[in-house]
Amino acid sequence: MNPRPGQVFEPAQDQQTQDQAAPDQPAPDRSEHDHHVVCHLDELLAERSMTLTELSVQVGVTVVNLSVLKNNRARAVRFSTLSAICEVLRCSPGELLTVEVGPA
Repeated sequence: MNPRPGQVFEPAQDQQTQDQAAPDQPAPDRSEHDHHVVCHLDELLAERSMTLTELSVQVGVTVVNLSVLKNNRARAVRFSTLSAICEVLRCSPGELLTVEVGPA
């Protein structure tokens, strides 16, 4: 909801954001809902007989950054990088990255 010019938006006092637990309740146990993103870059490169170095040159991303992604240590990926990788490998983002539920 956007306020009109000169009007101030103030949320209701009793509203909580979804990621905040009530002060008198423990944080929710997310262990059974844990999920993590898995990168399948190794498999895609092997299927195409391509090295990480070759991909790095074609995509314009350092080998180190691609290695971080390949080894599932990346915390984020730019859409432009994801798009470039998928274009060079001729794959979809869903073939490159999947979400797995359960312990990491």
